[in-house]
Amino acid sequence: MCGIVAYIGKQDAYPIIIKGLQRLEYRGYDSAGVALLNGSLNVYKKAGKVSDLAAFVKDKNLSGVVGMGHTRWATHGEPNDRNAHPHFSQSKDFAIIHNGIIENYASIKAELMKQGHTFESDTDTEVLVHLIEEIYTKVNVPLEEAVRLALGEVVGAYAIVILSKNDPNKLIAARKGSPIVVGIGKDEFFVASDATPIVEYTKNVAYLNDGEVAVISDGKLTVKTIGNEIKIPFVQELEMKLEALEKGGYEHFMLKEIYEQPRSIADSMRGRFDSRNGTLKLGGLREFETKIVNAKRIIIAACGTSWHAGMVAEYLIEDLARIPVEVEYASEFRYRNPVIYEDDVVIAISQSGETADTLAAIEMAKSKGATIFGVCNVVGSSIPRATHAGTYTHAGPEIGVASTKAFTAQVTVLTLLALQIAHKRGSISESRFRQILNELESIPQKVEKALQSNDKILAIAQEYKNARNFLYLGRGYGFPVALEGALKLKEISYIHAEGYPAAEMKHGPIALIDAEMPVVVIATKHGSYEKVVSNIQEVRARKGKIIAIVTEGDTQVKELADYVIEIPETDEILVPLVSVVPLQLLAYHIAVLRGCNVDQPRNLAKSVTVE
Repeated sequence: MCGIVAYIGKQDAYPIIIKGLQRLEYRGYDSAGVALLNGSLNVYKKAGKVSDLAAFVKDKNLSGVVGMGHTRWATHGEPNDRNAHPHFSQSKDFAIIHNGIIENYASIKAELMKQGHTFESDTDTEVLVHLIEEIYTKVNVPLEEAVRLALGEVVGAYAIVILSKNDPNKLIAARKGSPIVVGIGKDEFFVASDATPIVEYTKNVAYLNDGEVAVISDGKLTVKTIGNEIKIPFVQELEMKLEALEKGGYEHFMLKEIYEQPRSIADSMRGRFDSRNGTLKLGGLREFETKIVNAKRIIIAACGTSWHAGMVAEYLIEDLARIPVEVEYASEFRYRNPVIYEDDVVIAISQSGETADTLAAIEMAKSKGATIFGVCNVVGSSIPRATHAGTYTHAGPEIGVASTKAFTAQVTVLTLLALQIAHKRGSISESRFRQILNELESIPQKVEKALQSNDKILAIAQEYKNARNFLYLGRGYGFPVALEGALKLKEISYIHAEGYPAAEMKHGPIALIDAEMPVVVIATKHGSYEKVVSNIQEVRARKGKIIAIVTEGDTQVKELADYVIEIPETDEILVPLVSVVPLQLLAYHIAVLRGCNVDQPRNLAKSVTVE
């Protein structure tokens, strides 16, 4: 959730760290801070954005070739200067930055206070650095041993970096449940919570596994487990490109990522099927294909937007492959003692590959013997390493907190997965299989065409930017899209919005409809079209304002709706890939017109790596 960046080498550390924090600000932006080693251990921190920190340190001593920085998303303690990271130990000889939650911090803190420790913040993080110093002093062991022993006493999740003025040429990092990546350069090392601050300097990275401690000293990287077992780090090459981390002329990352969807959808399909020859193969299925194809039940676990993609997948898999599917909120699934059989397949969906609840759901399902298939965007992240099989979405880095291109990339990959299972099971005819593959090839162009409605959507946004509530309705494949459209509006504009199956409107939400209520309806010409038209008439009879997403050339809904946004005709099962785009643009424009920070909406962070 928070952002971590650290450097040890021969260059000045501060410019690398502050640029890294700017790249990581999408992970946390309540406060920011840096620690620099230059004979003394200097810590500077400030509530607010990274820009506030940069202004605050202009007249400070920023020298040093070893340092670390942090952007915070508050858990324990409100966002202020005092609770910002880094945190000092009792003697101020040690400093720590931390992403995660130390669950037993209160009992450790009470014991340390008995030993004479005093604390300056309300955070769990400060307790950990005090514990490390207590062990370092009392047991008289090297710093890395003190870190390892301290971590053996804590319960919870963490990604940490430690500096000590007693060891000025040493940097220590560790992880459990929160990601840490080590970049390996020439006579220099970079540590970060994800690869975005590293890609500018090196392509060679090693991802720490849970329970591992990295010690960087004298130009060498050593990795041990908390149990003191030496590990050989696996070094891999980053595929990320630097230009993907820039706005590229767009006002916001979110707008850029909405407009990148024709490419990201194409990239998520590329090399995976040949419509001319009627072939489809997801490489990640290879070893476990038989088990997945013959599954009696599929469980999908995800959170947020990924859960909505999972809802689309439920429709796809049941429709095409005829396998029963359950879609679970990972945060509930992990705690409610679910019934899981050894022949179940669990599909875990996560953009970041680090979502804490989804990771916990995976481990719980694995312990019951289920086969786990992951759908993730970030190469080398924790979920791909925790699953039996899986596939990447190839959406590229997504910096905007509100997920857009990740959703359509996930739906693209899940469509391919449903098709491959259906084809292998013989539950879909060859002609239908080829028809869908052919139509999939046209989706990037159809999304491109949907984006051409931007000016019209901006005009609608200007009309409804001051609305207090929105209702989103859809049937069939349009229902998960309604949920996703409502979530986007809530996330970035702070307008209350709810998504419903259109038929459920009569079971409660219809009481809310009046002349002040905008109702967004996915009303494309498929399946339940006539039923959706009836729902629109019910809204109109109560003076609700209707914004309809319709198939190009539609005339029936056009006569009923206050506004229509046309999208190109496509196969019913592929409608979510096209119909969600106008809803993303509508949320974006309303948020901008309301003066909201669309890339960094309040109280939200990109990757939810803590409970």
